[in-house]
Order: sequence, then structure tokens, then C-alpha cells
Amino acid sequence: MSERLQPGDPAPAFTLPDADGNEVSLSDHQGRKVIVYFYPAALTPGCTKQACDFTDNLELLAGAGYDVIGISPDKPEKLAKFRDTESLKVTLLADPDKKVLDAYGAFGEKKNYGKTYLGVIRSTIVVDENGTVERALYNVRATGHVAKIIKDLGI
Repeated sequence: MSERLQPGDPAPAFTLPDADGNEVSLSDHQGRKVIVYFYPAALTPGCTKQACDFTDNLELLAGAGYDVIGISPDKPEKLAKFRDTESLKVTLLADPDKKVLDAYGAFGEKKNYGKTYLGVIRSTIVVDENGTVERALYNVRATGHVAKIIKDLGI
């Protein structure tokens, strides 16, 4: 289990397959700000709400210079179904071995109904144009989170 990222840290580099199996790297977005969000599972109610919120606000975020990437441990086939079922416009990446989730501090101990287990920690990392962490938000709520980010970023 890795440490959580802090503002000023270099964002860990990654290359992962998208919903269509194409490789996408953080470095592909050099020169643009990137909102990288981590969610537990495609096609679940909270994750669907969050992905739809990002999609609904994608034009506003893109206009302010932000790209949006969602990462989960799902396989590309499930991400494609998620994208198509919900008409998502955000880039969805697959991290089944959880290496990127771990590098970003988005995988670790969680508590639910008194039980402790390992899982995806719903997190959002804002990376600046130079690949530096601008904001690192952990244990975020699926609902209302995108509106809060927009407000916090002054968009």
C-alpha cells in the first residue's frame, strides 16, 4: 500500500488500456491539466453517478484546460460496456493489476460495516500541465464531487 500523494509531488507516470484496448499514457496529456479519478467498479450506482457527472461537465472542464481520465480495476471490455450503456465521454482506463491505483494511493484499507478490507479508495488527483500534483483528494463522495471540484478549481 503506497502513500497518498500530496500537492507538489510528481504525478506517477502510467500507460493503461482504454475501453477499446488502446494504450493511453499520462504523458499524452503533457501541456494540459488532467483530472485523474479512481473509482471502484464500472456499472455500479455510485460510480455511474460520478462518471455521468464528469461527462455532463466535460465541456466546461475541457474549456478550462482540463482533460478527465477515470481509472478502475475493471477490464477494458467492461469499461466499453459502461461507456456505451451510460453514453460516457470521459476516457476510461483499465488497471486490473492495480499498479496505478497503488502508485496514486487509491488502493488500500477500507472499512465497511465494521469490516476492514482492501479496495479502491474513491480518489481524485488534479495534475498540472507539468505533471505535478496540484490537488489530491481521497475518500471523496460519488455524488456532488464534480461540482465541488469545479468550485474549488474556480471554473
